[in-house]
Amino acid sequence: MKNRDLTAVIVFILCCAGLLFVPTGFKTNTDRGSKHARAKVLSIDNSDLQQFSIVLTGSQRMEVEVLSGEHEGEKFQAINQLQGRMEFDEIYEKGDTILIEYRYKADSTTAYSRGHYRIHLEILLAVMFAVFLVSVAGWTGTKALLSFVFAALMIWKLLIPAMLKGWNPYPISVFTVAALTASVSFLVGGINKRGLATFAGSFSGLVFASVLAVVFTNLFSVDGAVRPFAESLLYAGFPELDLNAIFTCGIFIACSGAVMDLAMDISSAMHEIKHKRPDIHFTEHILSGLRVGRNVIGTMTTTLLLAYSGGYTTMLMYYMGQGTPLIEFFNLKLVSAEILNVLVGSFGLVAVAPFTALVAGLLFKTDKHEAENGKPV
Repeated sequence: MKNRDLTAVIVFILCCAGLLFVPTGFKTNTDRGSKHARAKVLSIDNSDLQQFSIVLTGSQRMEVEVLSGEHEGEKFQAINQLQGRMEFDEIYEKGDTILIEYRYKADSTTAYSRGHYRIHLEILLAVMFAVFLVSVAGWTGTKALLSFVFAALMIWKLLIPAMLKGWNPYPISVFTVAALTASVSFLVGGINKRGLATFAGSFSGLVFASVLAVVFTNLFSVDGAVRPFAESLLYAGFPELDLNAIFTCGIFIACSGAVMDLAMDISSAMHEIKHKRPDIHFTEHILSGLRVGRNVIGTMTTTLLLAYSGGYTTMLMYYMGQGTPLIEFFNLKLVSAEILNVLVGSFGLVAVAPFTALVAGLLFKTDKHEAENGKPV
């Protein structure tokens, strides 16, 4: 079994390495000659800023000192151009450390701010998370961390570029979810019947959720424009994208993590039951898995609601503050989209319990002899 685990780890490490070097097919500003560097704000000129109610427009002009890269120590003039949108704009003060983008010219180089410099904090937090996960969960935590990295690379290197290139979102999303489900199932659960039960149960639940997502997205008359940056994406040179399909795929992708979690809980519990009670009857074994599933479902459905609604706290506050009637509030396209997201995801979550219990029961049914001899099943 250790050899199987090691094989799975090596396979997914190779997959991660391969994905890391796969080009997305989309050029960045760096490809066109721009450079990025960390810089310290030395002085600020706010004379061009204008206040309109709570919004600032105009630009800050700054002198900055480059703190990293090939031009470290040099001083440039920098511009912080405000858009009049609080979710994007940042106001800097003397002494702040920011990220700048520039094209170097020996006589005069103008830089543009790209936000407070946060990369070092993001790296620190990621390292802290990795250390904490491995220290608490040991070898299992290491495999979970590998599946986390694999998921991030699959989304950034495969899913997003494929959709931008106009590929049909449905098959590429299903493939991505299948690959992510396999990584969690076989890395964390192991290359065994427990891992196979987790994969089969969770993927069945996700297929069920995807069908519901397609059907009810059309019935709700909801389109993908409700998602952040959807309209901007069309104006940015991708008018041919099917936002409705992308929105629908996003529903079952979003719930896949919770579904895999539930499937792993049930298959692990049924594995342990079979190991301790090798003579347990097939039907009783499945019912035991269902009972475990019921308890987890009770908390996971609420978890989905909180996870989805947490990002929309200000929206809820806005409509309540405006005195919007509930019937009008729940009929809003944006709110309807989130209700669809929560309920379809919850359907997939509930469906995964019987699917996983049945598959695990069938897989473990023939393992009485192995369980009696203490061998893993």
